[in-house]
Amino acid sequence: MLEITVEMPKLKSLVKSALYPIYERRLVANLDLANTPEHIALILDGNRRWSKENPSPTGDTSSQRGHQAGAEKILELLDWCEESEIKVVTLWLLSSDNLNRDQEELASLYRIITETVTKLERARRWQIHPMGSFDVLPSELQSQLREVEKQTAGINGIKVNVAIAYGGRLEIVDAVRRFLDEEGAKGKSLDQIKQEISAEAIGRYIYTAGQPDPDLVIRTSGEQRLSGFLLWQSHQSEFYFCEAYWPDFRKVDFLRALRSYAQRERRLGR
Repeated sequence: MLEITVEMPKLKSLVKSALYPIYERRLVANLDLANTPEHIALILDGNRRWSKENPSPTGDTSSQRGHQAGAEKILELLDWCEESEIKVVTLWLLSSDNLNRDQEELASLYRIITETVTKLERARRWQIHPMGSFDVLPSELQSQLREVEKQTAGINGIKVNVAIAYGGRLEIVDAVRRFLDEEGAKGKSLDQIKQEISAEAIGRYIYTAGQPDPDLVIRTSGEQRLSGFLLWQSHQSEFYFCEAYWPDFRKVDFLRALRSYAQRERRLGR
């Protein structure tokens, strides 16, 4: 008799691989599309830790490899969002705080971001809206982001906000400055401008002006904080924290987040 020996970790992995499609189908069957978010926002966290803990066959554990794996996951995510009838997706690709990293890592990040937004544009399925403090980015990347937004403006698909060199505090400061500039250009006095200040007035100048606020904010990698993400927009959002690093984020994880959202009672201040 032929004996086959399988190591326990590999056996568990094989069992999971067999069961997850069944579990996924059950989640989809029970998902109430009438109660899914209109707008979801994601903090795509854990790329570098994923690479360190999952070396390549050649032993590569570089941050670049992790960022590349994370970028490749984005197209899958947008497919899942389409299937779930989500209308707006905001992806945090690069924090303003990340600009303090070493120049070699930043250079690889800029290249990966450029390749990613180009892939999103060429898919011709989604409207791409870049947002962030673009003046600190390389001029070539700035030009590419403006071109991608222009080329996808008329597409009837999911609105995809890509947050690059983004910080929540900086966004609010930028919105206030733009409000003051515009009101001052009308010849109004400081006292008159002060009378015009309101949440609604400032809200017209945030990066996502005219869009619904995110119903659900998802963060991967097990960290349970916002780190300044969408501070203005997320005041009534629901939050879901997932243990998986972003490159390991599966459709099952996504569906669990939607299920969790659907089971909550949203009071919205009432």
